[in-house]
Amino acid sequence: MSHVSSHSPHGQTPHGQTPLHTVQVVGGASAGSCAHVRSLAAGLAARGVRVTVCAPEEAARAYDFAGTGARHVHVPRSGDPASVAALRVACADADLVHAHGLHAAFRAVLALTGRPTPLVVTWHNHTHAAGARARVLRVLERRVAKAAAVVLGASSDLVDRARRRGARDARLAAVALPVPRRAGLPDAPDEEPDRLLHKARAELGAVDRPLVLAVGALEPGRGYDVLLDATRAWRHLDPLPLLVIAGEGPERAALQRRIEAERLPVRLVGRRDDVPDLLAAADLAVLPGGSEPRPVLAQEALHARVPLVAAASGGVSDLVGDAAELVPHEDAPALATAVLRLLADPARRAELKNRGTAQAATWPTEDETVTQVLSVYDELTQPVPYS
Repeated sequence: MSHVSSHSPHGQTPHGQTPLHTVQVVGGASAGSCAHVRSLAAGLAARGVRVTVCAPEEAARAYDFAGTGARHVHVPRSGDPASVAALRVACADADLVHAHGLHAAFRAVLALTGRPTPLVVTWHNHTHAAGARARVLRVLERRVAKAAAVVLGASSDLVDRARRRGARDARLAAVALPVPRRAGLPDAPDEEPDRLLHKARAELGAVDRPLVLAVGALEPGRGYDVLLDATRAWRHLDPLPLLVIAGEGPERAALQRRIEAERLPVRLVGRRDDVPDLLAAADLAVLPGGSEPRPVLAQEALHARVPLVAAASGGVSDLVGDAAELVPHEDAPALATAVLRLLADPARRAELKNRGTAQAATWPTEDETVTQVLSVYDELTQPVPYS
């Protein structure tokens, strides 16, 4: 029995053929990989591909994979010994498995041991470590790179890294994320946006003061310690700018202790499902660091026409071009100076908004991303015609 081409429109299945079945494997609740998988699942399902998303329950709740037309299967996080067994069952009838991130990919390699099912791996970000952990990660990267039929890298340096680790086929595949939409606005009357923005700022305590927004997991290496250092430079201003950080993670308690001890103008608001609304209410967005070559916040900020200050690390410079204020990585004084300069310069903020719109227009669309991935799937699953 042959499979329907993954490019067949609107789910139509020719007689005698079965839909291609792909399993998308997500390791955790990373915003970039989860948003990409949701977008990919929607595009694949619309083209007649049968999609199963294997992800932890909390990721499925946050990103509603089932709402795309995909089937969701709960697979615990990598630390759970049951995760590989659950994944092996879920992949039993898959024509192709696509894993997102190193840990998800390693579990997929284990789950597919002894099976001929092709494995595609997308590396979304850099994994930084030192000492023994770094050696373990290199071993995992080599195992995954050699086992995958194709490794897709979100940036050229990730493609190079996959090749150094032994990938037989590594390709650049920029990840497009859905353009965020603010809740309730498409059908709202003209005055509604202003009312909603005022409501958002009032909730955060920033009605009569500048609002600076950062979004992301509160994890080591994200630059939040540097960002807190930077806020010390604007404690003398009147009105006092407020930094709001949306996200959860293991560093939250330590950050909160520091905010209270140093009386910093910072609020931690936890994980939010209204980030587009928060962005629309913000005067500036700040990306203090991280390992993602295409950070979600950077893409959302430029789409939303919110001026961005970002640490020039990873692929951020290539992503935003001249549409953001870039500062050296881990340089708190430079970060503080850039924020203060933008807050005092409405003309520069307006210029960055326009540049952001132009830059975002150069990024691949969701449809282009899905089309590229489908072409890879077809290479690996379609029968090779006889000459």
